[in-house]
This record gives sequence, structure tokens and C-alpha cells, in this order.
Amino acid sequence: MNPYQAPLSEMRFLLEHLFDADATWQSLPSLEGMVDLDTALAILDEAAKLNRELVHPINRPGDEEGVAFDSGKVTTPAGYKAAYDAFVEGGWIGLCGDPQYGGMGMPKMLGVLVDEMGYSACNALNLYGSLTAGAALAINAHGTEELKATYLPKLYSGEWAGAMDMTEPQAGSDLRHIRTRAEPQEDGSFLISGSKIFITGGDQDLTENVVHLVLAKIAGSNSLSLFLVPKYAVTDSGEAGEANGVTVGSIEHKMGLKGSATCVMNFDSARGWLIGRENKGLACMFTMMNYERLAIGIQGLGSAQAAVQMASDYAKERMQGNAPGSSNSSDPIVVHGDVRRMLLTTRTLTDAGRALAVHTGKQLDLAKFADDEAVKAKAARYVGLLTPVAKAFLTDRGLDITIMAQQVFGGHGYIRETGIEQLVRDTRIAQIYEGTNGIQAIDFLGRKVAGDNLATVKEFIAEQLALIDADTSEQAAALRRGFAEFIEVAEWINEHKLAKPSLINSLAVEMLDAFGYLLYGFYHLWMTKVATEVGSELAKPKAAYCDFYFAKVMPRYQALLASARSGDDAVIDINDDWL
Repeated sequence: MNPYQAPLSEMRFLLEHLFDADATWQSLPSLEGMVDLDTALAILDEAAKLNRELVHPINRPGDEEGVAFDSGKVTTPAGYKAAYDAFVEGGWIGLCGDPQYGGMGMPKMLGVLVDEMGYSACNALNLYGSLTAGAALAINAHGTEELKATYLPKLYSGEWAGAMDMTEPQAGSDLRHIRTRAEPQEDGSFLISGSKIFITGGDQDLTENVVHLVLAKIAGSNSLSLFLVPKYAVTDSGEAGEANGVTVGSIEHKMGLKGSATCVMNFDSARGWLIGRENKGLACMFTMMNYERLAIGIQGLGSAQAAVQMASDYAKERMQGNAPGSSNSSDPIVVHGDVRRMLLTTRTLTDAGRALAVHTGKQLDLAKFADDEAVKAKAARYVGLLTPVAKAFLTDRGLDITIMAQQVFGGHGYIRETGIEQLVRDTRIAQIYEGTNGIQAIDFLGRKVAGDNLATVKEFIAEQLALIDADTSEQAAALRRGFAEFIEVAEWINEHKLAKPSLINSLAVEMLDAFGYLLYGFYHLWMTKVATEVGSELAKPKAAYCDFYFAKVMPRYQALLASARSGDDAVIDINDDWL
């Protein structure tokens, strides 16, 4: 298995040319002077080296060994602690964290690319740091000054880890049925009692403490509040002290991500502190959830990139059959049309997916750092529109890509030694956790498209098409027609959503996927245009990828919109007994 190689030239192209990162960062006072393109590229180089040399080599052995659980103690696979310590030493956990509390303060445009490398190198290990960053984000946004001063420096440094505790056996996606209780105390704290399941990074042997963000109901209330509950109580000196009634009941035995500890967590009168306002826990938790949804989208992207690299390398090395007209005894399988179809499909989806990730990161940076309130407000709306697409489309296509890459390997892809089957197993969960992709699609269509009567999605599409306004090619015309067709169907759904209450739920996935394929078409046209204008060495391959995408991949949107146009009767009017 060849070592992981981060796609640094692609990443640089996106930052330097497509999204003009330097100008964006210098226009934001909070980032001006803190980061420039040279700094960003140096960070990417160092992250690539760390993931190539230290993280990727433990990926498959960690999958083979898995997480162990004995007498209430969780142990991660061999090599995880050393790799995690290297991340801590380099300050990587707090890369995008608030500098006031010890974070590096880097922009999200850069953060998504570093995250991609981590997920490409080892999905399971990268999750520990990702949950910590998300927990820190929620604490920073909604915690008291005392809580921020106590916990954020330890989280950003990586000395302590974070976890998100939402799900219970009787309350999966419907959080109204949560039973975990919080009893108020005279000192302002609460005693938390209950159990949570499916808690990623709920415990491990990598850090001194784990800081849980727990959804619970305050005694006497049926609404949810959010609480910060450390595994170990924090002493007056700010260190981890005595046990705090937080224990692991068991770990889950999973299809993939075997190096990531997924725990059943028990809280027995564990002392915690309110985050945000009482009965407003979901609003606070969604600060973390939205971060994690983008992060899990990046998990799909990272897996896809690793799979593309592995399949491409294998196809150029594996000798089997002959190219038409070849007199060789055998040729590498890369010469065969079907293999080329798979390689080009995976690569074009992955390259456009990276553009979506950075684009979403740019909107997050503008929403967070811009001085102009109008710019902040528009960016926030675009973040709302793009986040469910990034989570769902990147992970759905991520699984498609890993499976297609596995197919390139043929029978060798089904055995463990090549490593490609691990990517399939590790990526599958990304469609399920942090809100299933069906829920993401309902959020996209119901709240972000129809929620404001298409105002935001129309504005966003118009803004993107303006970037290729001078393009008179048939591809550009096809893209404009495609977006117009999408808006036409979306308007029909919006018009009938009240009379047909099942319409959005039934058609949401088709509409999100249609939008995703069209948006990727825009990215390919735009990347080709910019690469050609700046004389990039990527110009010719970008043009070739664009041609392939428009000919072989983007037309999928037509079938999706045709299905959506048919409405929901064929879905809803079926007898339950026939399902």
C-alpha cells in the first residue's frame, strides 16, 4: 500500500486562485496579519508530512486491533497515543480556536483542508480531535467567562478532549424523548443523571480528562438544556481532580472506525454547569452540531481522496488484459474504458467536493469575522444553505467513491490486505451520524430552500453563475438550464408544501442531490476558467475533468428532478403492510 500523499497542488489552487484566500483574510480585521497564503501553505505542508509519516501508518493496524474495554477503561490501538501527542505538541487541536484562550485562530478555509488530510490518513484518530474542536466552539459561543477560561485552554491544547452526548436508546433523531435529568444545586451547578449511547470519543486513554456536553432536562421542565460535565472534577488550580460520576458502561462493536471509541456513557449525579440559557440547549448544541456536520462531510471527502489515490495507483500498476491494438503480453488496467470511467468519476466528484468544502469554509469565515453586518448576514444564510449539502452530498458521494475505488481493485479490493475495504467500512457511518443524510436533505429543502420561499438559494445560484457569465460554451448553457430546472421544481414544491405536508420529506434527498450535482458542475467550469486564466499547470487536466463531468456525471441531476416532479403520491399512497 503506497503512503498517503496529500493533494497539495489542488489545495493551493483553491486557496490561491479560486477563492482568493489571501485577499479574503486580509479584508477581515480579526485575521489581518495573523495568516497569509505563505503561512497557510506552510501549515498544509506540515500537516501533510505529519499525516503521511505518522498517522497513515497506524490506520490499518489500528483497524485490526480496535479499541479495547476492560473494567471500565478504554484503550486505543497501539500508536494512537504517540500520534495524538504529536498533534498536541504541534497545536493542531486548536488550529481554528480562539487565540484569547490559546487557540491558533486560523480560518476555516484552511481548517477544512487540514481536516481532509486527517480523515484521509486515519478516520478513527482524526475524530478525537474533531469532537474536541466542536465542543470548544460551543463553549466559546455560549459558555460563561469562567467556563471558557477554565476549559478552553485545556481543550485547545489537546490536554483534555471534548465529546457530544445527545443520543439515548429511546431518543435517536427525535430528541424530545431524552430522559437524562439535571437537578439544580445551591451553588449554581447541576447534578446530571442518565445514560447516553453512541458517544464518539466518550472516553479514551489519550487525554487527562474528557469534557462532555450533555443534553438533559432540568427537573420540572420538559425542554432541553445543555450542560458541561467533565469526567474528572476540575481543581482550583485548573487540573483534573477527583472522579465526577461519569463512567463508561460499554463500547460499541462497529462495522468500521474500530480505532474510535464509541461509548455508552453513564452519568450518576455528575456535577455539571449550564451552557447558555435554561431550556435552550438545542440552540447551543447546534453550534457544535453544525461544525460537526461540516466536519463529517470532510470525513466523506477525506475518505474519497484516499480512495482515489489508492485506486489510481493500483490501476497503473496492475497488469491485466490488453488495450485495443496492443501487442503487449498485458497492459495496466488503467487502459481499459470501464476502469477509466471509474477513476474519472471518483476524481471529478472528489475535486469538486473539495471546492464545496473550502467554499463553505469561506462563508463560515465571513459570517464569523466580517465587519460589515450585511456581509455577515448573507454569509450566515449561505452557511445554512451549504452545510446540509456539504454533510450529505460529500458523505453520500464519499461512500460511492470508496465503493467504486474498491471495484477498481476487483477481488483484491474485498480482502483486507489492500486497505481499500477499510475505507468503505469507515465511511459508511458518515451518512448516519450527526444527523442522517435524509434529515440533512429535509433541512436543506424544507428550511433552507423553501423556508424563505427560495430567496437564499436563488441569490446563491445567481451569484455563482455570475462568475462564469462570459462563458458561452454549451457546458455553461447546460448548467444554466439545469439550475433553472432546479428552481422550477423547487418553486412547485414550495407552492404545494402546505397542501401536501409529506411532499418535502418525500422529495428532499432527490432535490439535495440534484443541487449537489449541478453545484459540482459549476465548480468544474469555474476551476477550468480560473486555471486557464492564471496559466496554472492544472489547466489542462481541469478542462479534461470538466468535459468528463458534464458528459458522464452531471446529467444525473435530470433523473433526480424528473423523479421529484412526480410528487409524493407514489411514496405516500402505499399500504404500510406492503412496505
